[in-house]
Amino acid sequence: MIDLVRLTQAAAGPVDVVVRDSNRKPIAETVVYASSGSAAGAPAPGLKAVVDQQDKEFVPRVKPIQTGTAVMFPNRDDIRHHVYSFSPAKKFELPLYKGTPAAPVKFDRPGVVVLGCNIHDWMIGYVFVLDTPYFGTTGADGRVQLTLPPGTYDVRVWHPSLRDERDAPSQRVSVGAATSEPLEFTLALKPEWRPRRAPSARGDRYR
Repeated sequence: MIDLVRLTQAAAGPVDVVVRDSNRKPIAETVVYASSGSAAGAPAPGLKAVVDQQDKEFVPRVKPIQTGTAVMFPNRDDIRHHVYSFSPAKKFELPLYKGTPAAPVKFDRPGVVVLGCNIHDWMIGYVFVLDTPYFGTTGADGRVQLTLPPGTYDVRVWHPSLRDERDAPSQRVSVGAATSEPLEFTLALKPEWRPRRAPSARGDRYR
C-alpha cells in the first residue's frame, strides 16, 4: 500500500524522491510536486512549454506545468494530427494540421488534462496543471530531484494509472535541516489500457 503522511527532514535545496510499485520496481512518468502556503499565488508571466507529436505519440506522454502556462503542440510527423481534450480543466481542439499551430494553448485551471487525437485513437497524453512552481517527473529509475527554498512542504505524487486518486500519497518535508534522506513513495497502479496502434501507412495519410 501507499505511504500517507510522514515528517521528513531534508537539507536546504535539493530533495530527492524515488517512486516504486509494491514489488519495489521503479515507476517512470510519475509527477512529483511540492506545495506550501508561501508557494501559492499568481504564476510568473510568460510561462511556456512544449508537447511534441512524434511517431504518432505525445512526447512527453506526461507533462506537468504550472497554471497559466502556454503550451505549443508541434506536429513533427509527416502526417496530420487533430489534438483535443474534453477534460474539465481545459477543453480545446487543434483541427487537422502539420507543423506548429499558430498559437499555443493556455492552461489556466489546475487539474488533469487528458490529450487525444481524433485520427489516432491510441495517442493519449496528459498535461497535469499545478498551482505550484515546484514539480518534476520521474525517469526510468523512478527518481526525480526537486529544488526547494527553505520551508515546509507537502510533497505529493500523481500517475495516470494511479488506482485511486483519492489515496494519492503525501509526505511532509522540512527543507533547511541538517540531514538529507530521499523521500520514498510506493504506488498501487491499475493496468493501463488504450486502443491498439494501427499499422503504419506511407505518404500523407491519416494512419
